[in-house]
Amino acid sequence: MKADAVRGHLDGLLLAVLETGPLHGYAIITAVMNRSGGALELRTGTIYPALKRLERLGLLTSSWESIGERRRRCYRLTDEGRRSLAGERAEWRQFTAAIGAVLNPGSNA
Repeated sequence: MKADAVRGHLDGLLLAVLETGPLHGYAIITAVMNRSGGALELRTGTIYPALKRLERLGLLTSSWESIGERRRRCYRLTDEGRRSLAGERAEWRQFTAAIGAVLNPGSNA
């Protein structure tokens, strides 16, 4: 799948994988890849700036957690983040319905 495929949808992807609970960066990348059946492979250089931006917007919070001698930042969805995710999902349904109507004009997409 083209790398540009996630452009415009990255926030929704990140919020969706955090909906089930807190995750650190690599676990977020893995969750997106697993949920997409390997079709979406995000890079750390892509997600960390997005996570920081979502945190500045109040959609996520983060904290440092220690696993043995390793420390990693874990991200959690806020209530505002849950509301934003609901909006992302509604927009996605509208978008896919519109694209489906154009690409498959004879079907009830």
